[in-house]
Amino acid sequence: MKLSVCLITLNEEAHLARALRSVAGLADEIIVVDSGSTDGTESVARSFGADWRHQDWLGYVGQKNLALSLARNPWVFSLDADEELSAPLRAEVRALKEGGGHAVHRAYSMPRCVWYEGRWIRHGDWYPDRLVRLFRRDAGHFTGGRVHERLEVAGPVARLAGDLYHYSFQDAADHRARGEKYARLWAESAAENGRRAGPLAPWAHGAFRWLRGYLLRAGFLDGAPGWHIAAISARETVLKYRLLRTIQSGSKPG
Repeated sequence: MKLSVCLITLNEEAHLARALRSVAGLADEIIVVDSGSTDGTESVARSFGADWRHQDWLGYVGQKNLALSLARNPWVFSLDADEELSAPLRAEVRALKEGGGHAVHRAYSMPRCVWYEGRWIRHGDWYPDRLVRLFRRDAGHFTGGRVHERLEVAGPVARLAGDLYHYSFQDAADHRARGEKYARLWAESAAENGRRAGPLAPWAHGAFRWLRGYLLRAGFLDGAPGWHIAAISARETVLKYRLLRTIQSGSKPG
């Protein structure tokens, strides 16, 4: 298995070295598509031998598909700059590279585990958050709206057990701020696709999001961080539908 690791970046100096160290010895090629970093991201990428390309922002889907198009190997690992392959996951990928048993599958999924407020989150809406990240380049492409892109794969998908670590948020304040950004992007994309929301939608969807994450999926087992995750996620959900209602009324979101 010849493997290209593909990333998109913007001012990821603080995270990128960790991500690239985790694929050292696995990646036959590293592709980094950057949308205008002003910190040391480029220097870090080049220190790992990455093929560095600048591209003005095309959106998450456009940037990631561009990175895929630049890959020269038949297999791709799509990695975010704030992620890291755990040791068990690295071992599984190495075994695939060396063993040749990957021929019957077109892609592999893996659980993603988030580091949040000083601990790994193992319950609630955030885990196992199984994602397809390792796949044949000719079998996968990204689709979706302005945020929360998804990978579509043609063919059978096998499951890996090792975690993909995610260092997503600095703290609860960062979580809230990004939730507001993602809510706006979601609402704009939903409106463009003709989605509508009734007057009770913000509160109904928000209440369900909290109930699912904190109780039904046992987010309470993660202690105080589990409560914060459920509460902020519910807040983001309420905001998404409030912004959608604002847009559908013809007003500009505030």
